[in-house]
Amino acid sequence: MSWLTWVLVLAALVAVFRVYVTVRRLSARRGQDWDERLVKNLRAQGGELFRPQEVDFFFDLPDAGACQRLAATLGAREFAVDFRRVDAEVGDRYTLHARKAIRISVTEMQETTRQFRELATQQQGRYDGWAASGMMRPSGR
Repeated sequence: MSWLTWVLVLAALVAVFRVYVTVRRLSARRGQDWDERLVKNLRAQGGELFRPQEVDFFFDLPDAGACQRLAATLGAREFAVDFRRVDAEVGDRYTLHARKAIRISVTEMQETTRQFRELATQQQGRYDGWAASGMMRPSGR
């Protein structure tokens, strides 16, 4: 092979690596952007985010054992947890729901998302995100 071929192969490898790094960075930001958008929407609705709000967290897990292990971890952190098997026609998976009253801020929710993704991955599952329970009452009313 000539030196020109080697240079072209090296340039192609560098380009592929840069695309890979960019895609990984964007996928990590997507979760953070989602948290930020949800918090901004809650603020726009007049929510009292300085007071603890009931927040629901959702996980998709492979089996009951994974649910029990994650439920024990979340229970130790004072979350109310329940789980159930997804309809057998949809697949052989389980859904876990956790609830806790917490203060909602962008940085806190982004950190929670990061931690919950790690916990779900440890159980070969997926963290599906969060939602504030019901509509929050506007402040001053």
